[in-house]
Amino acid sequence: MTPPGFRLDGRDGAARAGVMVLPRGEVPTPAFMPVATQGAVKAASHEDVEELGFRLIMCNSYHLAVRPGVDAIARAGGLHKFIGWPGLIATDSGGFQVMSLAQFRKITDEGATFQSPLDGVTRMFTPESVMGLQESFGSDLAMVLDECPPAGCTREAAEASVARTTAWARRAVAARRSGTGALFGIVQGAVDLELRERSVGEVASLPFDGFAIGGLSVGEPKPAMLKTLDFTAPLLPEGKVRYLMGVGEPGDVADAIAAGVDLFDCVFPTRVARNGLALTRAGRVVIRNHAAASEDGPVDPACACPACRRYGRAYLRHLIHANELAGLRLLTLHNLAYMRDLLKEAREAVLEGRFAAWRSALKAVWRPGDFAGGSALGAAESA
Repeated sequence: MTPPGFRLDGRDGAARAGVMVLPRGEVPTPAFMPVATQGAVKAASHEDVEELGFRLIMCNSYHLAVRPGVDAIARAGGLHKFIGWPGLIATDSGGFQVMSLAQFRKITDEGATFQSPLDGVTRMFTPESVMGLQESFGSDLAMVLDECPPAGCTREAAEASVARTTAWARRAVAARRSGTGALFGIVQGAVDLELRERSVGEVASLPFDGFAIGGLSVGEPKPAMLKTLDFTAPLLPEGKVRYLMGVGEPGDVADAIAAGVDLFDCVFPTRVARNGLALTRAGRVVIRNHAAASEDGPVDPACACPACRRYGRAYLRHLIHANELAGLRLLTLHNLAYMRDLLKEAREAVLEGRFAAWRSALKAVWRPGDFAGGSALGAAESA
């Protein structure tokens, strides 16, 4: 098997274009991973995602361990065979659930104990068990178990999270078997720059194949997120992939690439699609709104996705209002195609030395506050 790695093809300022090397394949970067939490991208088939050109999807180890369960996946011969995905699979460790399912879990230095809201069963997740779980899945890219503190936490809580995340990272490295996929460490520290620097120093000292910036875009103010990102990303090792977890708004992606980030995942593009909102080169378009009823042209004339090749805005609005599943699928494919093209254009801009101009043009379209406080979703849902 090819050892995991990162090949740098070019840079423009801090922005990078490269190739993430995984044991079973390569992914040009910057890259976006569609989120398939339960083993499927919502409102899309694997064939859809493949045809759009995505090589790597992100699944969630916690959710899959709860349902369908480890035994069902093992019987199928691993996660790739169970879900029928021929490409590459990254798996999150469940660290986000440590925060998001706070009412159902208890954290100790040993690990996180969850009582599943689905079946009421209590399960213990430790750095070792999560490592073994992802290895049993056959994950091409695995994440260590970390503690993600909520936005607005105290410095003491953030400091405790950094210490626990580092201790868990060391245990995950010790539990790792040879010959498996890539393993990424995760940096925490909330929006405290001193803690972020400490976390980078501790986690980056361990033999990981890449590093993720966790604990951002969890409810903190956008300026604080961007300031923390700009500070943290350049501290990470030059020769390893840098992954920003859970960020997917177009303007934020451009800012993160400018800071030196290579890899992204987020439910944002598919979630807003299911609420009738399209991402376009002219900005956000709320297909649910009344104005779309008289617009027969495509969602985005510059887009070649299945929705834009064949259908008009008025028809897509009709499908959304009629609760036709086809409308959700078509807007989902459109938004994924937009993200694919966004990252491809960013890569080309870096390699051609025009990233600053490309980013400036994008930011002129995607203004700060376009999605602040869920306003975009609110507009879609109330239209």
